[in-house]
Amino acid sequence: MQEKGNYIFRVMNLTKSFGKLVAVNDLSFAINEGERAAIIGPNGAGKTTTFNLITGHLKPDKGIVEFYGKNITGLPPHKICRLGIGRTFQIVRYFPDFTVFEHVLVGAISRHGLRAPIDLLKRQVEDAIEKVGLSAKRNTLVRNLTIVDKKRVELATALTLKPKLLLLDELMAGLNPAEVDECVELLKRINEEDKITLIVVEHVMRAVMKLCNHIIVMHYGKKIAEGTPMEIATNKAVIEAYLGEGVPYA
Repeated sequence: MQEKGNYIFRVMNLTKSFGKLVAVNDLSFAINEGERAAIIGPNGAGKTTTFNLITGHLKPDKGIVEFYGKNITGLPPHKICRLGIGRTFQIVRYFPDFTVFEHVLVGAISRHGLRAPIDLLKRQVEDAIEKVGLSAKRNTLVRNLTIVDKKRVELATALTLKPKLLLLDELMAGLNPAEVDECVELLKRINEEDKITLIVVEHVMRAVMKLCNHIIVMHYGKKIAEGTPMEIATNKAVIEAYLGEGVPYA
């Protein structure tokens, strides 16, 4: 996919090794403002490692990460978050003894500080909880939620940070088809109404094809293809490495 000149984010020649294993190998791509992009590929392709390199949880061996033209390579996670990059995790991270409201409040306080007006914090928390469909469970302890709802709590918490770019790591894993469709519509609203650019790592290909307009395919740490859903669904190398035959595209 050609860069259009209005990208807000890009990685250039990103590389990370663990011993002899090259987890991410000379990876380059750019994301335009307002896109809904996906990074797909088999297990072990390097997708989550890429997210960890972007968000400062790992430092690359070489390569550059840029956000709005600023080199953010190797910055600590909290500084990258404050610049406007949020994320969720493949294995959900949460505070088990917090209620849904208290958990999402942590994100709002992180964004605005402890001295922020309480009405502002409450409004942003309630808005985020309502957006992800958890208003009826606002006083429920997070540990008592289903895995699906725990993922929604993590998403709501990320939204209160007011990111410009949001990285979602297997948000739809374990969802049934109806829940997948609901999640796709939710992410479209977040993208369009909140003006948040999205990059998702996802194995649910039906969701990827419905949601995303830009797909990057990784295999053994390398990018093997990049393009629109139609281009990816008909790419021979991608079919052989990952998709198989008969994958529908939106």
